[in-house]
Amino acid sequence: MTRIRDFWLKLSLTLSALLPVYFVGSALATKFQLVNWQIGFGLLVIQMGALVLVGTLILALIGIVLSVVIKPRSGWQLGVVAAIIPAMGLAFAANVIVKAKAVPPIHDISTDIVDPPVFSPSVALARMNIPGAHAVDPLNVPLKALESYAPKPPAGLEDKTVGELGRTANPDLTTLTLQSPVSEVTSAAGEVVTAKGLTLVRVDPNAGAVEAVAESFWFGFRDDVVIRVRPGSQPGTSVLDIRSASRVGTSDLGANAVRIKILREGIKARLAG
Repeated sequence: MTRIRDFWLKLSLTLSALLPVYFVGSALATKFQLVNWQIGFGLLVIQMGALVLVGTLILALIGIVLSVVIKPRSGWQLGVVAAIIPAMGLAFAANVIVKAKAVPPIHDISTDIVDPPVFSPSVALARMNIPGAHAVDPLNVPLKALESYAPKPPAGLEDKTVGELGRTANPDLTTLTLQSPVSEVTSAAGEVVTAKGLTLVRVDPNAGAVEAVAESFWFGFRDDVVIRVRPGSQPGTSVLDIRSASRVGTSDLGANAVRIKILREGIKARLAG
């Protein structure tokens, strides 16, 4: 019996130690396009991740029981260590779920939901080349009519639009008026985008247009950002709008709204300085 106990404890500890390898490997394989995101993230992490964590935790708990029941009683410390790793993983997953429920299940945020900034054809093409990626949806169409939310939009939100949900969750994200001309604001926006770690795709001071791509560290998920600058109602002023849209995933966990806030504050600070 002691051999069974020792083997079980070593097995559970080994499997627990391999959990970071499993999840990091899934993330990096997705990022470097060794597998597409639907497999690396959708299957390995979302669908199988909880099963892997729960299964490993159960094995560790059985090991703890064996170490207490079988004489001489020893090795429970290994079982505890083996249990801590999947328990931490489950706690992290629970935190993500709570965070997801706290924000609307959308992946496109704009400061102007009536006349939102428009992405260039090259961005639309880049999104089309990703399996399962979203088209850039209109912000004034109910979720039930959008392919991105098919076949079953979030319960209770079928008749809501992406624009409405984004504005309700982020009432402070509206068009910004700045006391600087279009070319100056656009140039500052391009500088801030680069300073914040985004990849600058296009900057046109004369047209008041900036486009960039934000990429997540682990999975390499990409969000497209477009900044539009127009002349204000007074000479020498401008109005600034920003739109940020994830290429994949139903919910962005609030990342696009946070990004817009950071870019807005960065642009204001750059112009003030």
